[in-house]
Parts: sequence; C-alpha cells; structure tokens
Amino acid sequence: MSFDYDLFVIGGGSGGVRAARIAAMEGASVALAEEDRMGGTCVIRGCVPKKLMVFASGFPRAIEDARAYGWDARAGRFDWPAFRTKLHAELDRLEGIYRSNLEKAGVTIYDSRATVAGPQAVRLQDGRQITARHILIATGGRPFIPDEFADLPVMSSNDVFLMEALPRSVLIVGGGYIACEFACILNGLGVEVTQYYRGAQILRGFDDEARGHVAQSMMADGVTLCLGTDVLDIEAGAEGTAGRFTVRSTDGQERRFDAVLFATGRRPNSEGLGLEEVGVRMGRFGAVEVDASSQTAVPTIHAIGDVTDRINLTPVAIREGQAFSETVFGGRPSRADHDLVPSAVFTQPELGSVGLTEEAARSREPVDIYATSFRAMHSAFAGRSDRVMMKLVVSQATGRVLGCHIVADHAGEMIQLAAIAIKMGATKADFDRTVAVHPTMAEELVTMKAPVRSG
Repeated sequence: MSFDYDLFVIGGGSGGVRAARIAAMEGASVALAEEDRMGGTCVIRGCVPKKLMVFASGFPRAIEDARAYGWDARAGRFDWPAFRTKLHAELDRLEGIYRSNLEKAGVTIYDSRATVAGPQAVRLQDGRQITARHILIATGGRPFIPDEFADLPVMSSNDVFLMEALPRSVLIVGGGYIACEFACILNGLGVEVTQYYRGAQILRGFDDEARGHVAQSMMADGVTLCLGTDVLDIEAGAEGTAGRFTVRSTDGQERRFDAVLFATGRRPNSEGLGLEEVGVRMGRFGAVEVDASSQTAVPTIHAIGDVTDRINLTPVAIREGQAFSETVFGGRPSRADHDLVPSAVFTQPELGSVGLTEEAARSREPVDIYATSFRAMHSAFAGRSDRVMMKLVVSQATGRVLGCHIVADHAGEMIQLAAIAIKMGATKADFDRTVAVHPTMAEELVTMKAPVRSG
C-alpha cells in the first residue's frame, strides 16, 4: 500500500517539530499539522514568554540593590504595553524560526487542525483525508479551569501574555509551579498579588524543605499566600471596574480583585482527536497511554510530550521526539531517559531540583542529609534578608548523591551543572574532592562536610 507520507505529525510544539525534522533528515517524507501557532506552549504561551517576564519583574529589586551598592538609580513606571509589544515581536521571530527549520528540512506544513481518521490516516479541518505510514501525536497540554468557573471572565496562564493592561490586584488560584511563578512575576511588576492554594504547602512534589523556603521568600517579598484555602464562589462585575471580582473562599473571607488567574493544573490536549475510536488507550484526564518507546496500543500511532502526561517538560518532549524518529526512521533504536530529569521553578528566588526529594529517598533507604542556609554575599551587602538553601540527599549505603535541591537566585543555572554529576553517579566523596570556586553561592555544594540529619 502506498501512503501520502511516511510520517504525519499532529502538533507543532517543540517535541513534534523535533520529531518531524529528524525524520525528514533521515529521508522520510513528513507532514505536520498545527492548528494554532508553530512553537507550541513553550515558545508561544509558556516557557519563553514567561522567562522574559521573569527578567522584567526582577528589575525593581535590581535597582534597589544598585542603590545599596552606591548607584544613584531610580525605577520609573513599568510600561506594560511597550514590553508586551516587544515580547510578541520576539515570539513572532521564534515562530518564524520554527517554521523555517521545518521547511528547510523538507517537511510539509498544514496550518490546520488534524484528527485521526484511522490507524494510518488523518483528516484536516477542511475535510481532506491524508494517509501516512506512521502518525505521531504531539498536541501537548492545555490549562485547566474548574467547570464552575470556566464561563467567567477569569484568566488562565495562556491569557497573561495578552492582557491589555496590568491589573492593580490579582488572585492566583493554585499552588503548582505555574501559579507560583506568575505570583512572583506579577508581584515584581507591581501588582498586588494574593494566592490561594487548597493544600498545606505550595509546589507539591518538590522537596518539602525547599517548598517551605520558597513560600517564606514569596511572603517576605509581598505575596499574600493563603494556604489551605480554596475558592467557593466568584461574582464578576463590569469590565474595567476596580475590584471587579468578588471572591468568597473556604477561610470565610470575601475579597475583591481586579483579575483572577486560575493556575490549577493542565490537561493532556487529546480531546476530539479521534484516538479512542481507532483503539488508542487513554488514561487519567485524557493522557495518551504509551510504552517506553512512545508507542500507543495502535502500532502505527505514537505519542510524545505533555499529551502523554509523563514528565511535562519541553526538553523531555524534545528527547522523546528525537528518540521516536531515530528508532522508526533512522534504524537506531533509542528511548528517552526519564530518570534524573532536572527542573527549575522560576520563582524569586528560583528553585532548582534533580533526583529524589528527602521524603522520597527516606521511603526507599537510609540517607544522610547535607543542607545549609545562608545569606548570599550579594544580598547581605545590599541589606536584603533573603537566604539561600542548598541540600544534598545522600545514600548511606553507597555514598551516591540521590538528590540536589537549591533555592537561590540563578538556581536553574546551578542545578543544570549539578545534574550532570548526579546523572553520572557522583558520590558525596566526589563532591568533597572538588575544589570550591570562591566566592560563589555554588561553592556550598562542595563544602558541606557533615550531615545535618540522618535516617
């Protein structure tokens, strides 16, 4: 049987684009359909614009520090429209690069929604049906807003970058990394931020000690963090009015906000793709079930990235996409490695993490915990009270470093380097043998000599 293409990719995010390019470079005929903008969540409405907003929100503190260091520096008014215009110009540039790279690789692009019409067929929005030897689902995820609030004029993370003006006050609902990052960003831009989280502590899944450190820092910086608190009811007033949203919460309070942002998790973007109809098995919240090679229950259909709800990080999706194409079209069987994946939360300060948390490690084996908290030189001189936290989780049996957790400015940069050593199986003795780079914050990773606790 002849096919229109060897591979048809549904989804033009980072994972889908990488898979399409690698397959085309291996000599396959490839097509890709994207119903929105090329680049997906990360480039258009996630990692990239968010990190640029992180940079923008850090300047007030930098200017305060500059005065402490002797500079006659003053912060003027933040011009959100000017920043937003430049932000979207940058996103347009990046989208153009993604599109250009696909075209250079010989990939046919369909600017259309595509659904699965059979084990080896897809249907475009205009009704055209296209056949392919293999189909790859790379449609990512989407923000989730609880049904009872979905019809209200509240925001999701997708909407933050589109705001016409910054609100004077905002309620952020949620306690994951997206909620915490936007709380810090908007707080840094001068917005009065309140955050509700129904759990006992923010950043579930990260190391407990690090979570507490971030929470304390956020509150010290001016974020009103209400733990054990959830929304009961929201009333929305007329657009443009101050305190437009009246919010009643489980702590018995009624508060008013100019805007409400729900950052209550994300869901796999699999709805309406026709997957179940052709035999693809679906998991919790619509996650596409795959094996270690990203293959679904239908041998000709694979899936990668957030739509599979494995590790929802852009670099992981890219690795999965590359492994798929190398295996299927390059004749080099490979699998994406999901072990010891580092991550960073771009709060202020940042949280960098790789490996096991103290809690997870203790449930597996006896461990030694090496930890320190201190005022960094830069902050101490500037008169700031914020503290750095660094932590190593070490196996008592082997001495191997099982986890590393850092809360500090630039923790994302530090954890990337620490992750290399930990991925290679470095022991605490290896860390101890490494000469410190002085004076730096990171030197503390190799100067902690005695455990603070064991168990």
